[in-house]
Amino acid sequence: MAKITAAEVNKLRKATGAGMMDCKKALVEADGDFDQAIELLRKKGQKVAAKRADRESSEGAAIAQVNGDNTKGVIISLNCETDFVAKNEDFIKLANDFADMALNYSTKEELLKADYNGISVEDKLTEQTGVIGEKIEIGAFKTLEAPFVGSYIHAGNKIAVLTGLSKNVDGAEEAAKNVSMQAAAMNPVALNEEGVDQETIDKEIEIAKDTLRQEGKPENMLDKIAQGKLQRFFKDNTLVHQAYIKDNKQSVAQYVKSVDGDLEVVGFERVALG
Repeated sequence: MAKITAAEVNKLRKATGAGMMDCKKALVEADGDFDQAIELLRKKGQKVAAKRADRESSEGAAIAQVNGDNTKGVIISLNCETDFVAKNEDFIKLANDFADMALNYSTKEELLKADYNGISVEDKLTEQTGVIGEKIEIGAFKTLEAPFVGSYIHAGNKIAVLTGLSKNVDGAEEAAKNVSMQAAAMNPVALNEEGVDQETIDKEIEIAKDTLRQEGKPENMLDKIAQGKLQRFFKDNTLVHQAYIKDNKQSVAQYVKSVDGDLEVVGFERVALG
């Protein structure tokens, strides 16, 4: 039997993130073969992943990253089962690593197949499932491209937002961050009224009409009043029409125009966990 040194155990621990005892056990079982020990730890991860496949992974870290010239952003969530794991430094670092990589890909499937330090992201997730003992997976994957993209991550990595602006101007970075903070806090359903799906519109009109009937309003007035209530819904629930949280005397669209007269919000993406 090969003699397993502390240095070898430490090297395997650094490569995989597994605990010292798990690393020593794997090296003993692999008779000192480093690559085989990694494979054994990965197989352990597959077994744990299979056992926990039906677990809910609603905790985790939502990370937004933007490329160097602020023309593309991405949000990914690295999901796990408990808040305890979600706050772990190594877990958050892994989430940030994956988000950095995600800037180079268009879909979650592409990211999962991508190389992460010699193994695929998918295999790394399986490996870490074995190390941590919880179901770990990439949850959300959203991208946004615009002439200027900015981001905001809410404290604790629970909410991440990207905001796209119509051009790159002085003050664009602060404006995009402020609008992203607005979206994080107010959770708009769409950018503007054009982005609200017909099902939501029909539902809001029906709710308004039911309420008006209960108030005793005449049937022939319901459509007109319900349309007014729908406009109020758009004002409260679409990003550009919402009252700006830092100055509720103006809308988000008006705030952005105060930065530059031609500036507009052209898109946003929001991911929330927990």
